[in-house]
Amino acid sequence: MQRDPRAFLWDVREAARAIQGFTQGMDANAYASHAMAQAAVERKFEVIGEALNQLAKLDPSMASRIPDLPKIVAFRNQLIHGYALLNVGTVWNIVQNALPGLLSTVEALLALED
Repeated sequence: MQRDPRAFLWDVREAARAIQGFTQGMDANAYASHAMAQAAVERKFEVIGEALNQLAKLDPSMASRIPDLPKIVAFRNQLIHGYALLNVGTVWNIVQNALPGLLSTVEALLALED
């Protein structure tokens, strides 16, 4: 049985909110020195990337409404396969600059689908 495409959006929303919670009150230096926060954030980015990858397969039309979806999936692949080359500053930059927009987009899509 296939999942409802909205379930993947819900997964993305919840993972993004979790990342925001994990990093609340932190600056780049605090994040860089907090291994547990890094591990938690990276895991949730893996979930986001995989959920969007599955959404793209199940509902390409809906997936096309998410800007930078291929880059997000590629970031997930880097986390999984290129973890040794991962830069903590890059992850922090994504948390601060890209994640809020993704969360807004996903929340808007979920609201449209209700």
